[in-house]
Amino acid sequence: MSDYRVKIDEQGAGGVRFELYQFARKSHALSTAVHTLGAAAAGASPSIHLHPPHGATARQVRIVLEGGAALLEPGALQYAHGRLQVDMQKNAGAGGFLKRAMTSAGTGESAFATRYSGHGEVWTEATAKHFILAAMDGPGDALILDDGAFYACDANIELSTHIHRSVQGLLSGNGLMQPKLAGRGAFVVEAPVPVDEIEVIELDGQDELIVDGDLMLMFSAGLQVELRPLVRGLRNAMRSGEGLVYVFRGKGTVWLTPTVRLG
Repeated sequence: MSDYRVKIDEQGAGGVRFELYQFARKSHALSTAVHTLGAAAAGASPSIHLHPPHGATARQVRIVLEGGAALLEPGALQYAHGRLQVDMQKNAGAGGFLKRAMTSAGTGESAFATRYSGHGEVWTEATAKHFILAAMDGPGDALILDDGAFYACDANIELSTHIHRSVQGLLSGNGLMQPKLAGRGAFVVEAPVPVDEIEVIELDGQDELIVDGDLMLMFSAGLQVELRPLVRGLRNAMRSGEGLVYVFRGKGTVWLTPTVRLG
């Protein structure tokens, strides 16, 4: 294993393990014997300091297969080796790719996932984005993800498409369709903010939660959810300055990204 990346998290069981690595990129100083006028006067050789934007600038997921199978977002592969079989799997309930593209304009999710099985390892593309590695207990455990948040999962998990059937859902910036994970196994979610900046809200069935759609990362599939304007009526909605919001009721968990707009 290369020493320029270190493992910071892992999750898995039953022949599939997801590992998260972070790159440890170092600063370098480059000296030159060529003197500038100012440097010569000072009697010193100028130095050019090259600093990366952050001490650790990228992360990468490794999928270790020991007889199991995993699903990966298409286009995320960097390289793989071992005795592997690769197939394309259609997401349950997604319809054809063209049908999905038409009904969910603007969605970042594919109607298909790449399935890797056998013995070996799969490395994904290095990225500056962040990841959550977690597991579901099943069989009644299910999550609905923000459009674009699905990254990988154990193939024992059912990957399907949740459809918001309200009229307001057609106008949502997050699309009419969202990925849904159900069952037992490990999974990986791509997040726009660090894990320690994700806010987890538990609903006990008594309170209502209203959330700007841009902050949504994922939520329990058992929650009652409505996509609608913050206030009723077109004129009032325009005056509120808010777009469509999620309204949650029931018992379950909601994961939010409050710092997403800070960059």
